[in-house]
Amino acid sequence: MLAFILKRLAQAIPVLLAIYTITFFMIRFSPGSPFSDERKVAEHIIEAQNEYYGFNDPLPVQYYNTLVRHLSFDFPPLSSHPGLTAADIITESFPVSLELGIWAMLIALALGIPAGVIAAARQNTTLDYAPMSLAMVGICLPTFVIGPILALVFGIWLQWTSVSGWSTAGDRLLPSLTLGLFYAAYIARLTRGGMLEILSSDFVRTARAKGASEFRAVVVHALRGGILPVVSFLGPALAGLVTGSFVVESIFQVPGLGRHFVEATFNKDQSLILSTVLFYAALIMLANLSVDIIQVLLNPKLRHK
Repeated sequence: MLAFILKRLAQAIPVLLAIYTITFFMIRFSPGSPFSDERKVAEHIIEAQNEYYGFNDPLPVQYYNTLVRHLSFDFPPLSSHPGLTAADIITESFPVSLELGIWAMLIALALGIPAGVIAAARQNTTLDYAPMSLAMVGICLPTFVIGPILALVFGIWLQWTSVSGWSTAGDRLLPSLTLGLFYAAYIARLTRGGMLEILSSDFVRTARAKGASEFRAVVVHALRGGILPVVSFLGPALAGLVTGSFVVESIFQVPGLGRHFVEATFNKDQSLILSTVLFYAALIMLANLSVDIIQVLLNPKLRHK
C-alpha cells in the first residue's frame, strides 16, 4: 500500500507541471491585460505596473520565475487584489467552498444511495421507474438551471429561505441542495447498477436460501459490494463539488474560491489563476488517491493486484 501511494504521488508531479505549463501559456497568449480598464490610464502607470508584476520580462523568464515562486510557496502579489497573495485568497475562501461541497455530498448520498437500493431491490416496478426517471431528469438539468428554479420557488415565491449570502444556516440550504441534487442523480443510477449485479450473485442467493430476510440480504450482504461504483465516483464527485461550484457560488453569492476564480479569469489575474488551478488539480489527485485506498479496503481482491 505504501509503495502504491508513493508511486501515485510521484506520478502527480509531471501532471501538475503539465497543468501549470498549459495554464501559464493560455493566460499569456489570451487577449487583454490585467490592467485594462474602461477609464483611460496613463501609459507610464501601466508600464510601472507591468514592471512591478514582472510582465516586461521575457516569456521564458516569467515562466521560470512564477514556477519557482509557486514551488517555494512564495506567491506573487495579485494584480486584482493589491496587497494580497493567492495564498490569502485560498485560505480565506476555500473553507467556504469545502463546506458547500461537504453539505452537497451529504445530500447527494442521502438521496442517491437509498433511491438506487430501492430501485434495484424492486426492479421493473414503480419503485424502480419513478426514482430512475427523476435521476435522469436530474442528470439532464445542469446546476445553472436547478439553482435559479430553487431560488425562485423557495426563496422568492414561498420565502422559506434566503437566496444569497453565507452568514446563516438557511443561506447554506439552496446552494447545497442545488449541487446535491445534481450529483444525487448520478449516485442513484450507479447504486442501482452496482446493486443489480451483486443481488444476482451466488452469495446473495445463498443468504436468501438460508432464510435471510430481504432487508438483510440487501443491506447486510449486497450493499457493501453494490456501492463500489459509488465509491469510485466519490473522488471525482467530491472534487467536482468543491472545484466546480463556480456557477452555484455566483448564483447564490457564496464567497467561495470558485467565485474568486471566475473573477480572476475576467480580470486576467495570472497569479490567482495559476495558484487556483494548481490547488484544484492537487485536490482532485488527492481525492482520487483517497478513493483508490478506500476501494482496496472495501474489496480485498484488489490488494493482490
